[in-house]
Amino acid sequence: MAEKRPLPVKLYLGLTRLGEPLYSVLHKKRIKKGKDDPLRSGERFGEPGQTRPEGTLVWVHAASVGETNSVLPLIEALAEQGHTVLLTTVTMTSAEIAVKQLPDRAVHQYAPFDSPRLLESFLNYWQPSVALFVESEIWPGTLAALKERNCPTVLVNGRMSQRSFRGWGKAPSTAGFLFGAFDLAMAQSPHDGERLQRLGCKRVECPGNLKFDSVVPDPSFEEVARLKAAIGSRKVWLAALTHPGEEESAFAAHLDVRDRHPGGLLMLVPRHPDRRAEIATLAKEYGLSVSQRSKGALPALTDDVYLGDTLGEMGLFYSLAPIAFLGGSLTDRGGHNPLEAIQFDTALITGPHVANAKNTYRDLWTAGAARKIPSADKLAEEVNFLLENEAECASQIANAHKIIENGRGALVRVMKLIEPYLPSTGR
Repeated sequence: MAEKRPLPVKLYLGLTRLGEPLYSVLHKKRIKKGKDDPLRSGERFGEPGQTRPEGTLVWVHAASVGETNSVLPLIEALAEQGHTVLLTTVTMTSAEIAVKQLPDRAVHQYAPFDSPRLLESFLNYWQPSVALFVESEIWPGTLAALKERNCPTVLVNGRMSQRSFRGWGKAPSTAGFLFGAFDLAMAQSPHDGERLQRLGCKRVECPGNLKFDSVVPDPSFEEVARLKAAIGSRKVWLAALTHPGEEESAFAAHLDVRDRHPGGLLMLVPRHPDRRAEIATLAKEYGLSVSQRSKGALPALTDDVYLGDTLGEMGLFYSLAPIAFLGGSLTDRGGHNPLEAIQFDTALITGPHVANAKNTYRDLWTAGAARKIPSADKLAEEVNFLLENEAECASQIANAHKIIENGRGALVRVMKLIEPYLPSTGR
């Protein structure tokens, strides 16, 4: 007999059912902002975008770029075992990464809005044998629908911040129902695991963080050489995955860096490349000349800023920059995965707001493997310090690599834990 839904879940499902026409309005707004793909609109409403492969299917849901990158090694491991995988994501950037990097036995679909009728259409077509949700994807409608179908549901690389934990704690019956829907919750850390268990997860394991096992594809050797030739002997640093408010901080810092290091170049890669026009205008307001990657330009000797306004090229920019400020950490966005930069021997500077990967950042800071600034006005000072101290950069990078090596191995442990829930491949 299915567990009785608490009243807030019933209200949520009822409201989403009644409010389905509003999803069309929301979708149109997201298309206008460049957040949804107009050519694949039907997928957001539960319609299939391609033919379902025959046989059993493992459904993996990841929200955005960070979650997608972290779960790609798991999808590859599942495909190697003979499983067919459906990956769903929400953002266009994560979809583009999926199209480029998914293995042959995996397909991508945009996730439907979290409404009963749309989910019914989606689940009736795809008929997953097991559903894996990445990090913190807790959707009441989806979890309730899977529970009714007795579809095993697993939380992978689970993350639960203290703030989110307090929020869920204000609705204990709802939290108990939703988190209790997971047959298995695999947490990134013991702290995450304890919070997930207190919220209602019945079985919690801590196999480690999958992000330590993810690998960023190497950039084109020819493209790296081409850009290095254009940059020449100039001092260069990177502001990576920046958000509104952080570009201003980077440009202000670069004015100081340029004074100390004439000819210095800032490469700036925004988290959302569709903001390119806004950012290019902002650079000019700071008196900085800018060229754009999306226009095929190379950084000229007269350029102060090279705008990396393309997708899927973080490896290229990390390869070119000995030093990087990692965005999302000066504003309250929770930070981004620092491990990608470390793979390319880039010394990191971060702000203090890193709730999305708090444990990893804490380990990096404690080990002298990354430098933390309390506020934006310290960014130029840290960039200049690292530009002028190669030995400190090398030490920081070496310490960071030790942390990565010590953290690897989660993928093997995760595969072993989910094995009982996976369908047979006949192998």
